[in-house]
Amino acid sequence: METIHGAPSYTLYTAEVELAVTQTAGHLAPVTFHLPGLEARPYSLSPWTPMQIDQSLPNLLTYLRGDFMCLPFGGQQKGPPHGDTANAPWQLVSSSATSLKLTQTGTDTGATVAKNFTLTPGHHAIYWEHLIENLEGRWNYGNHPVLDLSHVPAGAARIATSPFRFGSVYAGEFSNPASGESGALKPFAEFSTLKSVPMKDGTNTDLTHYPARAGNDDLIMLVNVPATEAQPFAWTAVTFPGYVWFSLKNVADFPSTLFWLSNGGRPGHPWEKRHLGRLGLEEVCSHFCDGVDVAREDRLAAKGIPTSRLFRKDERVRLPLIQAAAAVSADFGQVQSIVPAGPEAVRITGENGQSVTCPINWQFLKS
Repeated sequence: METIHGAPSYTLYTAEVELAVTQTAGHLAPVTFHLPGLEARPYSLSPWTPMQIDQSLPNLLTYLRGDFMCLPFGGQQKGPPHGDTANAPWQLVSSSATSLKLTQTGTDTGATVAKNFTLTPGHHAIYWEHLIENLEGRWNYGNHPVLDLSHVPAGAARIATSPFRFGSVYAGEFSNPASGESGALKPFAEFSTLKSVPMKDGTNTDLTHYPARAGNDDLIMLVNVPATEAQPFAWTAVTFPGYVWFSLKNVADFPSTLFWLSNGGRPGHPWEKRHLGRLGLEEVCSHFCDGVDVAREDRLAAKGIPTSRLFRKDERVRLPLIQAAAAVSADFGQVQSIVPAGPEAVRITGENGQSVTCPINWQFLKS
């Protein structure tokens, strides 16, 4: 156990990846991918440490960093925002240099959740899963990775996803003007491409470039197209200078992706307009970030979009994800595709026709 950015944390390492997971709240970060000629550290650490902010705030904010599991996703009546999984202590089951197994029984949902991380020598990838048991009823959930692009020149990073069948700006005011918060995107606006998303001022903006729209916090939701034999997983990717960070998922587990575009739009404590250039690429089964009660209303049922999942106490649900990085040339550009390259690798192609192939056990995502 090490104290990292103010939080006691478990650590894992291989020659390719080093990572830390907080004991309280189970947040993943920092992570270093040791790429050829480059040390990539894409995950966000909050611009505060736990003891520097109001101690009455939920642990979600106290320890805010990297990625964490949300069950339920968003607010709830009888527990903390994003659930005990993102706030409460996790108990150690076992650990080694390349694997970590944690468990938690939520006082809010009653579910027993296992959090398992694995690093594979030779792979610049994090394989992790959540195993959910003893949960009854309809619940929303998600993983909440937040990346730090504050050091990247404005608009220089490129964001991409696999094809989506529905895209919408948050259905309401994501940033509350009454609290001095600011958002740039037009609430409720639907779109079919990230390159042209309506703004409040009547213009359109290109969400594939980031950081952008300084002084604003916005949220959008994309609903991925179903998997096929040729494209058995969905993906999200960000091209940083010199490398690509990417996430792979099973669409049946996480039907939607949220973009939290956080670039100084929140003046209240602990944000204080210093949460800059952060990008949440959150894999969810949810109605935006609206919380479990709204998710259960199935407001998008007419569009065939699930916003919650039925759990049964006698069934175990496995939610796997892969997050990884690959070195690319300076002119690689926006990712156009990520596809299997055999059973143990993926091929990433950029907008200028260049491709890189990296070892990834993408079949880890299969149920």
